[in-house]
Amino acid sequence: MPVILHDHQLQEAAQKGPDAFLALITDACRQLAGEVPDATTMQALNGWQHSLLAYHYFREEVMEGGFIQLIQNGYGGYIFKNPFAKAMRLFGATELSKLVYKAKEIYDANQTDLEKETDEATFLAMYEQYEAFDELEEQFFEIEEACTNAIARYVDEHLNDFVDTIEGLSVNE
Repeated sequence: MPVILHDHQLQEAAQKGPDAFLALITDACRQLAGEVPDATTMQALNGWQHSLLAYHYFREEVMEGGFIQLIQNGYGGYIFKNPFAKAMRLFGATELSKLVYKAKEIYDANQTDLEKETDEATFLAMYEQYEAFDELEEQFFEIEEACTNAIARYVDEHLNDFVDTIEGLSVNE
């Protein structure tokens, strides 16, 4: 089932800026694949859509609580066990791609510990235990806006890889 958006929705979102443009598309992808994509819903989206959705989760989680939160909330495999870093490079977010590869090294070396169920105290202690993520998080904060702009530009230039568009308004709108 394709992700379908009206041309006017895309134009309105684009006029509001890269964040709104990407949010419109990722929200449509999330509606199709569910809030947290799993093995049964993964097939609903294509690889491009998954990469964009992965950026949404990556950005949201890292901006709010860093790599520890990203992994503890169940997105470690979605980010680090898929070609997310390569996709970010293809999307024009080269610095992000490099950053994700560095974070993946930490994740791969500590995956079992990073993904274990924790209580709040253990979760908070992980921030001290995995300080290696701190520098990468700071780097992301510095490049986030440029990455979002590059990704929005790529999506706009390759829109047919992400959504099917309907031109004009339907009678019911």
